[in-house]
Amino acid sequence: MSCQHDYSNCDPQIAQLADLFHLLGDPTRLRIVLACMPQPIAVGEIAATLDLSGSLVSHHLRLLRAARIVKSERQGKQVFYSAADAHISGVLNDMLEHIAEPSTGTEA
Repeated sequence: MSCQHDYSNCDPQIAQLADLFHLLGDPTRLRIVLACMPQPIAVGEIAATLDLSGSLVSHHLRLLRAARIVKSERQGKQVFYSAADAHISGVLNDMLEHIAEPSTGTEA
């Protein structure tokens, strides 16, 4: 995974985490990861479900796989993608729950 910003003064773990959130900050990539969470899914099905081109989905999946956000598994001639592990699914599910919570109005 390559740093797209200057994190030279950061702890390497902070830089890696910032890169991870940067990757997930792209709405298209986030939609792709969310599509991979319920069960393994092929590129063509992701593309059809999200109304994207297969080549665009493949490009994003390469980046997500390099960052260990998704993993791939070949079954015959098709490759299926899923969330890399329970940590990825857990973080995204927790954040989805967080944004679904009603505002209490006590935030400053």
